Amino acid sequence: MFCAVSHDAGGAEIISSFVRQQGLPCQYVLAGPALGIFQRKLGPIESLSLDDALHSADWFLCGTSWQSDLEFKAFELARNAGKKSVAFLDHWINYQERFTRGGEMHLPDEIWVGDFLSEAIVFKQFPDIVLRFVENPYFLDIKRELVLLKSPCRVGFDDLSVLYVCEPVREHALLEYGNERYWGYTEEEALRYFLDNLDLLGSRVGGIVIRPHPSEEYAKYHWVSEEYNLKIFEGGLNPLVQEVAACDVVVGCESMAMVVGLLAGRRVVSTIPPGGHPCRLPHQQIESLHALASARLAPAKCPVVLTTEGIGPL
Repeated sequence: MFCAVSHDAGGAEIISSFVRQQGLPCQYVLAGPALGIFQRKLGPIESLSLDDALHSADWFLCGTSWQSDLEFKAFELARNAGKKSVAFLDHWINYQERFTRGGEMHLPDEIWVGDFLSEAIVFKQFPDIVLRFVENPYFLDIKRELVLLKSPCRVGFDDLSVLYVCEPVREHALLEYGNERYWGYTEEEALRYFLDNLDLLGSRVGGIVIRPHPSEEYAKYHWVSEEYNLKIFEGGLNPLVQEVAACDVVVGCESMAMVVGLLAGRRVVSTIPPGGHPCRLPHQQIESLHALASARLAPAKCPVVLTTEGIGPL
């Protein structure tokens, strides 16, 4: 029997989908956003302590987290106990940081990746680790759900409907590097940059659904309705796939939800403002709002689409 260990939302979505699809007996060590995600897909779950799971589980399938040391400890304890540990990576950035705390690195015995973009990145950064390709179970679920949403319920706007997917950029940068602006911008700056440049989308925006990250409270973004005379709606009340299917454009910084937008055939735009690092999602279909702004001033010199050499499309 294996044990699923997860804290952050990204890894929890992947591993919970894997458990549901495989139908294998499983124990759980869950905390943070992961507990709600697993229970949404699998029903009531008893979450064990990591120490208890070490006595009863044969091996460990873990996510990776920036908010918690849970999986980091699982890799260390499993190795000390002579039990196999596997990390199923979500997203496409900060791979080294996921396995490092206080300058110390604990790697699992294997890394699983769900797409060829991730595979290329891991192969380059961890050339000696056992690497296994397992088609992303979360994306498989998303694709099935999109097929069922044959006639998605649109938000009801005559003009463009936008889903803005948020990320706790400040919190992540502060925790990891001790500097809220380590990446050159904050989530509030990125959102304001987008709201101040809606015309760059090329069509009038009828309404914007703001979907907080699973680790955020929606009240964090109440200032938007106070500062902007726009139709702003609360997101996160429905599953992500439903909110994506109901929009025309998915907008954010580097969120995995933007890739869900690509899976749904939506236009996807990164709103990282000038001074911030370029969007690190390696999907060529993602546009850059900053590049769109530059192209309006000098269209012959500024590309609109983010590209990554040597890595193919999604």
